[in-house]
Amino acid sequence: MIIREATIADTADIAKVHVDCWRTTYKNIMPDEVLEQLSYEQRTELWNENISSEDGHLVFVAENEKGEIIGFVSGGPEKSGEYPPFGGEITAIYVLKEYNSLGLGRGLLMRLLQHFSSMQIHSAIVWVLADNPACTFYERLGAKLVVEQHLIHIGGKNLNMLAYGWETIPIESAFVRQERE
Repeated sequence: MIIREATIADTADIAKVHVDCWRTTYKNIMPDEVLEQLSYEQRTELWNENISSEDGHLVFVAENEKGEIIGFVSGGPEKSGEYPPFGGEITAIYVLKEYNSLGLGRGLLMRLLQHFSSMQIHSAIVWVLADNPACTFYERLGAKLVVEQHLIHIGGKNLNMLAYGWETIPIESAFVRQERE
């Protein structure tokens, strides 16, 4: 498996992973209509914009042995300023279901956090749906719950978002602890 910085040529493949992961991860969490209306084309446009942006936002992809994109992570400087002391924000991290539990999520996150460190960003926040099983992923990597309730409205349903954060990005220690478990 390879983790590398994404390019514009990757946007359609990133969009496919994004849509497919939403449909598996958020089934029974989000309304079916929302998941059915997801479009590879719309997500491709979104990822074209994200990768083309010059705001410090960066995307890394994970490829399998065939060179297929099977996961990605994105993030950059935290823009809202509402949640100090967090300088960075992980905006998305997805790995196709059949590649879960292989350490790719950890590897992708570590690569983004290393990028943050190179930008002199030493803290980070990530927003997660409360019903998303990935909450434990962040907890195992040392993130602390910093916002317990933030309601969003999607497809006629109120969903609760949680924020996890690292006041100091533990690039080495949390990931070493994860590998030993």
